[in-house]
Amino acid sequence: MTGRIDAHVHLWNRRTDPQDWIDPARMAAIDRDFGGDELRAMLAATGMDRAILVQASNSLAESERLSRSDPAVVAGLVAWVDLTGDVAAQLARVRAGTVPVVGVRHLAHIDPDPEWLLRDDVSQGLAALGREGLAFDLVIRDWQLGQAADLAARHDGVRFVLDHLGGPLAEDADPARWEAGLRELARRPNVTAKVSGLSSGLAPGEWSAEDLRSVVEVAVDAFGTDRLLYGSDWPLAELGGGAPAWREAFDILTAGFSAAERDAVLGGTAARVYSAA
Repeated sequence: MTGRIDAHVHLWNRRTDPQDWIDPARMAAIDRDFGGDELRAMLAATGMDRAILVQASNSLAESERLSRSDPAVVAGLVAWVDLTGDVAAQLARVRAGTVPVVGVRHLAHIDPDPEWLLRDDVSQGLAALGREGLAFDLVIRDWQLGQAADLAARHDGVRFVLDHLGGPLAEDADPARWEAGLRELARRPNVTAKVSGLSSGLAPGEWSAEDLRSVVEVAVDAFGTDRLLYGSDWPLAELGGGAPAWREAFDILTAGFSAAERDAVLGGTAARVYSAA
């Protein structure tokens, strides 16, 4: 992986992979399909070269279809596999595609089991990921950050990537609990975090970079610039006014970074964390 890498994007075709979580009333901007041509245009508009494509459904079939994306645009795939099953066999199916599998994600923030992260069978699956040299993306909320810290300590040979900084702007997020949990998780050296998804839940035209500054400053202080990754969270970024608006805000919030720090956050760290085994 080289160049500037957007560490978090999605693609979906609702005919083959329904996205039942999309509420047409509240999410009209993304209530449609998004494909590779649009991804290429978004990357050009935000000054990025390629992207890490992330699963949107807990579906192996979806991940197999995503694995056949254009490698000129998609640097790697964070797929879904059932960590309680035969991880190696499932990965073999997804690896038959055209883009490298660089990680795995499970929608733990909406799993019916509130302690899914702490299950013994999940732990066995994460150990298998470690043997495969793959990262695990944490899509969680503030109340799960402590669980994630325990998990990262237990699996210190696995690279963990926190998506969207743990959802500090979610409707039910507790700012104090979020900050304490984020700092606890950041103490695990095998964890990095994506500065992504912060504008997706905000109303277009009704927010500015300054509204997000305190959250980003906490993340920078906790993780340091060498363990943060930029992600657009496209197409969900359309809900907050679009990926270019988020990229502009990100540039404002990181204006104090050195050139080397910006290079790391905008691609270098993603290349390191998501390097294929």
